[in-house]
Amino acid sequence: MQIQINFGDVDASDALKTRVNEQVEKAMARVSHGITRVEVHLRDDNAGKHGNDDKRAVMEARPEGHRPITVDSKGEDLYKVIDEAAAKLGRAVKSHLDRISER
Repeated sequence: MQIQINFGDVDASDALKTRVNEQVEKAMARVSHGITRVEVHLRDDNAGKHGNDDKRAVMEARPEGHRPITVDSKGEDLYKVIDEAAAKLGRAVKSHLDRISER
């Protein structure tokens, strides 16, 4: 599974890259089979100005042979937003795979 990070208007740093990779791998550990790529988009909606819910993480998992599964999270702290989005993605992929296996 490949993890692709797009920083948008957020300053790219090794700490952010590490956090994204760790959280996505942790969330996808049990459901990564059949997932070819996870794309992560990080944004600061207020472009550097401080404000409520101005940080955003959008994560998209691409399962083989199926449409992408997309989740997002917004908040004040980018690290918390990354954690929340990764957890949501793990749950969404698990749910998707459970539905497929029931068919």
